[in-house]
Amino acid sequence: MIDQQPVGSKKDIMVETSIGPTAITLYYPLEAEQKKHPVYINFHGGAFIMNDKDMDDPYCRYLANETGCVILNIDYVKAPEYPFPNAIEQSYEVFQWMKEHAKELAIDPEKVMVGGQSSGGNFAAAFCLLLEEKSEKQPLLQVLSYPMLDFVTPYSEKPEPNKLRAQFPQAAHFLNICYVPEKEMARNPLASPVFADVDDHLAPALILIAEHDAFRPEAENYAEKLKAAGVSVQDVLFTGCGHAFTHFGPKEKAQEAWQLIAQNIREAVDHE
Repeated sequence: MIDQQPVGSKKDIMVETSIGPTAITLYYPLEAEQKKHPVYINFHGGAFIMNDKDMDDPYCRYLANETGCVILNIDYVKAPEYPFPNAIEQSYEVFQWMKEHAKELAIDPEKVMVGGQSSGGNFAAAFCLLLEEKSEKQPLLQVLSYPMLDFVTPYSEKPEPNKLRAQFPQAAHFLNICYVPEKEMARNPLASPVFADVDDHLAPALILIAEHDAFRPEAENYAEKLKAAGVSVQDVLFTGCGHAFTHFGPKEKAQEAWQLIAQNIREAVDHE
């Protein structure tokens, strides 16, 4: 929703993981004032089965320039060929690779943030939960934009505002079984973070919620769950907006969201 900006540099790299070769893009800010940059890992949206990292190219450029961070944009694998938990494991391996190559990448591995939109919001939340499982340091911030966090509740029971989609919940059901083909997978907290047992060790969260979104209740429930556990949460309801509004408008609301995300990233780094 914001015009593509020039950046200091853009690096396309292929990272070897156990899931397969993984394409990532690193965006460096136009005015680089330091040799070791904080890093923000971005997970694009796409309902777990579609799109790629390039859809977020303008967004990543904007964040790099506005925050002074390196933005690591990951092209995670898609369902149904790669169902849960392939993309989560792949992302964790990319994260480990990033830390091992921090010096040559000019990043600070101690100043990491994560975020994503829709299915990418799911991955960002799950990534933090996975780090907690492994007793590893949490990111400075997790940004969850209209995240899909609940595979247990049937889509037909979610408040779909789009009449056409509401008439065909089987389409959403198809998307779900592509990512979680086995029923017992749905309650795994890394698939459905809203059912996770959380504690106050998790990263502070910025949660963007769209008013007219089938996934609004699960985003609100997760925000309350994190707050109850003692996690610092800023949850913001964007009125008049539907799912994916940060990329498809309304333009003013999308710009407001981008600015809010950039502001929270800057503050997370400053408070470290």
